[in-house]
Amino acid sequence: MKNITILGLGAMGSRMAISLLKAGYSVTVWNRNAAKAVPLQALGARAADSPRAAASNADVVISMLRDDEASRRAWLDAAGGALAGMQAGSIAIESSTLMPTWIRELAAAATKYSVDFLDAPVAGSRPQAEAAQLIYLVGGAQEVLQRAEPVLKSMGGAVHHAGNAGSGAIVKLMVNALFGIQVAALAELLGLATRAGLDASKALEILSSTPVASPAAKLAGQSMLAKNFAPMFPVELAEKDFGYVLDAAAMAGSGVPLTQSTHAVMRSALEHGLGGQNLTAVAQLYA
Repeated sequence: MKNITILGLGAMGSRMAISLLKAGYSVTVWNRNAAKAVPLQALGARAADSPRAAASNADVVISMLRDDEASRRAWLDAAGGALAGMQAGSIAIESSTLMPTWIRELAAAATKYSVDFLDAPVAGSRPQAEAAQLIYLVGGAQEVLQRAEPVLKSMGGAVHHAGNAGSGAIVKLMVNALFGIQVAALAELLGLATRAGLDASKALEILSSTPVASPAAKLAGQSMLAKNFAPMFPVELAEKDFGYVLDAAAMAGSGVPLTQSTHAVMRSALEHGLGGQNLTAVAQLYA
């Protein structure tokens, strides 16, 4: 597999494309805003004017887009969707954070085009993407994953097979929900510490030394105290993902009260104009 296509050149997709170029792959890119392809063209990528054109000679097509709607347009649009342009036996990989129901629908559509399919969302943010150390959470056939694994390992440090198509999407939503719940809890607890007259920095230092504090929570707390809210995982995307978790839980008949409460925190952060800031900006709700 030598020809790889990336659909979507946001913060993650652009960095994934760079990793593939560094690994020696021939890379074609597409983005709705074509200007975002220019820096990658300077590095050797070829730009296409539609997902279908981008996918026409690809062995693997990887999508990294914002939501279900953007994914649907990129893969299935009647005029320029990628699936219709792919060769039989090639592999479609959806790496966006999406609803499992849409992933299973997309997998079925790929089968109709004789295209193999994996859902392979990632754990990790911009630094991990730049270092090619993303963690892949993969749903789909083991045989297809084996063929695609060298490509994924060009962008990631670990590849986990979660089960059938849609399994990767569920695990990714679990990862984001667990992280978001921790961040929301820590934000309100640091707010409590401050209002109770404690030195919040000292309180975080002590909390971080205990077994209950995860490495991710420690870093999130440090970001909150430093008021460093440069977007790695923006509030607006976290709110979207929590909505997806709630929808998936409703379909599965599963109760998720902590997820519901945290989603309400994300919604409040949006209402306070924090949507474009990093998830840790929810700490400002308690300042």
